[in-house]
Amino acid sequence: MNIVLLSGSPRKDANTDRLAAAFVRGTESSGNAVTLFRTSDMEIGGCKGCAYCIENPGICIQKDDMTQILDALKNADALVLASPVYFWSVTAQLKLAIDRTYALLRAKAPIKRAALLLTCGSRTGATIAMFETMCEFSGWENSGVVVASGLRSPDAIDEHVALKEAEELGRSFK
Repeated sequence: MNIVLLSGSPRKDANTDRLAAAFVRGTESSGNAVTLFRTSDMEIGGCKGCAYCIENPGICIQKDDMTQILDALKNADALVLASPVYFWSVTAQLKLAIDRTYALLRAKAPIKRAALLLTCGSRTGATIAMFETMCEFSGWENSGVVVASGLRSPDAIDEHVALKEAEELGRSFK
């Protein structure tokens, strides 16, 4: 299985990256290939709503780092989103990439499954509902959501049960 993981954390090697790494360990142990994109390290502009991608399925008029992600998604069996919850949603860095996947709407990307990995202090807000709506609209199987809550510092996840849950979720991808 070919999996694309989009991580929206601006904090390198902190809670969200560690949760994503646990998922990667699990899925790679099942023989899957994972391509990880740290959206906070990429130059991704917001969707312009120009509809170029409707006339040219799978191609965005903008030529930025999102091109790499779109190319990877065109060959992906699954998409995994990982983000801290900032102000009741995914980070702006991840949301930019999510919005730009609109370019694949008519491209018929092979994605069949999706999962969500979240880190947060207390509440997930509307983040899970957004993910569930994405799955429903796109026809993807919602393969699971892992939430590491109660995190108050960048390294608070070290002994959190969510690390094991993310690794188990990764192993379930076959």
